[in-house]
Amino acid sequence: MKLFWVKIDPWNKKAVTAALEAGADAIAVPEGYTTKVKELGLVQVIAPDGDLKPERDVFFINISSKEDEEKALELSKKTTVIVDASDWKIIPLENLVAQSNNIVAVVRSKEEAETAIGVLEIGVKGVLLESTDPYLIKVVGKIVKRMPQKIKLEEAEILEISPVGMGYRACVDTTELMSTGEGMLVGDKSDFFFLVHSESVENPYVAPRPFRVNAGGIHAYILCPNNRTKYLSELSTGDKVLVVDSKGEAREAIVGRNKTEVRPLLMVKASCQGKTGSLILQNAETIRLTSPDGSPISVVKLKKKDKVLVHVSEAGRHFGVQVKEKISEQ
Repeated sequence: MKLFWVKIDPWNKKAVTAALEAGADAIAVPEGYTTKVKELGLVQVIAPDGDLKPERDVFFINISSKEDEEKALELSKKTTVIVDASDWKIIPLENLVAQSNNIVAVVRSKEEAETAIGVLEIGVKGVLLESTDPYLIKVVGKIVKRMPQKIKLEEAEILEISPVGMGYRACVDTTELMSTGEGMLVGDKSDFFFLVHSESVENPYVAPRPFRVNAGGIHAYILCPNNRTKYLSELSTGDKVLVVDSKGEAREAIVGRNKTEVRPLLMVKASCQGKTGSLILQNAETIRLTSPDGSPISVVKLKKKDKVLVHVSEAGRHFGVQVKEKISEQ
């Protein structure tokens, strides 16, 4: 997800508190105020005496010419560059975003923030809001941290459902509340993810746990922010995963607990776009995939030719990062 940085100059305690409450990833303050920020909350500080030092860890570039743009692009090959321009019509932000994923844009309003994180449908790496207005800080923070990411979902046809025996499965418990149509993208292969529905459904067996997805076998991949994956077995408290709804809108969720237990398992196979994918899930009525209309469908009621939502991508992952190389996953 996008970085949300806030520049507070001159010092303003209320603004710093608002930034922390809005989920700021870093706060830029004048030299000498790093300790004061740390007294209010645990966050990175951008300052000469802070965690991220200007002209070493991050670079500030005022864009007023083509030469400034080229300098920003060159620096962005090595580190994060914070760019500012009095008029983005002269040097379009698109020029920078198209050539680098290491650009943070200075913004001073809600509208500028929306434009920056949506440019070219990719957006900048993040924004640095220059403001001491607590209200504006919270508004922009909500936009940046809560703006949905779009994931392409498609219909897949069920080919097979069969019991496979006992094994470890993972329940991913988060600090989010999910509703009907929401879940997580999980798959046995890195190019085929099923939308596994959250336990937000009323049922006669157990109380709903809308913070949880019973995601599948511990070997499976789960889709995380920034198009990365992790094995379910790797997830731990504080990690981030994607919560995705049936329309493909995704948001970041923090893992509170990864609960693994031995349970009876079944395998689901499906096809989409000529690809075949599978997922091993717990064999229980309360485990559900997601139908194209967003409704949950229990794995024990699945039949051949039923349709479910999946995300299909290119195969190949190295430590969770998508790579282009010849990889075969069977």
